[in-house]
Amino acid sequence: MANITLSVPNDVHEDMKRFSEVKWSEVARKAIIEKIEAMKAADRIAGKSKLTKKDIEEFSKMIKKEARKRYVKE
Repeated sequence: MANITLSVPNDVHEDMKRFSEVKWSEVARKAIIEKIEAMKAADRIAGKSKLTKKDIEEFSKMIKKEARKRYVKE
């Protein structure tokens, strides 16, 4: 198994030390694996898509515009 070095802010490190019973390397390992699985799933879905990059950019703009409308009202 490979090793990695992980940097966290000092306040997070202090909290991690406070909860020393937690196996933080296992927490990080699981989070990384979950993220990789989500990215693989997104790749599988995107691989089947017939949308162009331009289509996606236009769709993204529309979503952001509608989201702004919704949240500016609230």
